[in-house]
Amino acid sequence: MKKLRVGVIYGGRSGEHEVSIASAASIFRHLDPARYEAVPIRIEKTGQWTLGAKPPEAISAAAVITQARTDALQVVEPSAAIAATGLDVIFPVLHGPYGEDGTVQGLLELANIPYVGAGVLGSAVGMDKAVMKTLFAAHGLPIVRHLVVLRRQWSGATGPTAASVARELGYPVFVKPANLGSSVGISKAKSEADLGGAVELAFEYDRKIVIEAAVPEAREIECSVLGNDDPQASVPGEIVPSREFYDYEAKYLDETSRSIIPAPLGRAQTGEVQRLAIAAFRAVEGAGMARVDFLLARQSGEIFVNEVNTIPGFTAISMYPKMWEASGLPCPALLDRLIALALERHTEKQQLRTSIT
Repeated sequence: MKKLRVGVIYGGRSGEHEVSIASAASIFRHLDPARYEAVPIRIEKTGQWTLGAKPPEAISAAAVITQARTDALQVVEPSAAIAATGLDVIFPVLHGPYGEDGTVQGLLELANIPYVGAGVLGSAVGMDKAVMKTLFAAHGLPIVRHLVVLRRQWSGATGPTAASVARELGYPVFVKPANLGSSVGISKAKSEADLGGAVELAFEYDRKIVIEAAVPEAREIECSVLGNDDPQASVPGEIVPSREFYDYEAKYLDETSRSIIPAPLGRAQTGEVQRLAIAAFRAVEGAGMARVDFLLARQSGEIFVNEVNTIPGFTAISMYPKMWEASGLPCPALLDRLIALALERHTEKQQLRTSIT
């Protein structure tokens, strides 16, 4: 049987560059060499696309940060990287802006090549937390109270936006860049005195931020989704962060955070999380894969949909593959299924008419 040539695009220009490399390392390690020929396509932090990189071996973001580069790389144009390698399908493993936000997906659509994961619209919506929440609300999904603030609207901790936070949300609040993942740039403001610094940090990463009311004694629940038009949900998992909340350090640098899979939930709660995960996936027009994150109020049991990640992590500690493994689908079989879904979706799209004549 002819091997499929799978282009794995990783790295990228975003603040999640190191996480992307760690995810790609896991994918290279689990792609069945009897079925696939993996082709590394690396995007440097400068935005240059390069060929000739050895598949990354680091298994954690912390290891990537200290990893020395010794590759002799060929710098190419993005379109040339795709055309010159004779690929059958592409697996984008780009977290954050310029990769998870529909930009690379648009390029792959123009190149008419199958690719894993959501399309242009689903990727763009999945990246923008503000637009995502608007769609969740339109679909009747439970979300926390929040405000969306543009840089030009912010007039300091004593201005009208700060007054709206106190009046409409109350403290504590979480302040997040609208377009970023891996908890980069997120901080918790426990009082008005903390708000200015939290907002300024978030604005370092994006011109638009989201300020959310904190869920009291929140448990962090996650659920993996797999499929195209008929998606399925994994068993949920729970994150027990080593820090006050699950920030970048707690996720990737501090090894004392714990994951519990399956999450200790009642049968009804488990079913509701799975139902909401599929509903959120469909609300953003997801395809292939996504991890849906929830906040669960410890005392009331109320469940809130937090966000959808259309290119979830595949690192050694990432919840997406771990939850599917706990559901009976180990990582090599999961990658097989994701590639099959990409080819299935592409084949279906080729049947559409592109001309009226």
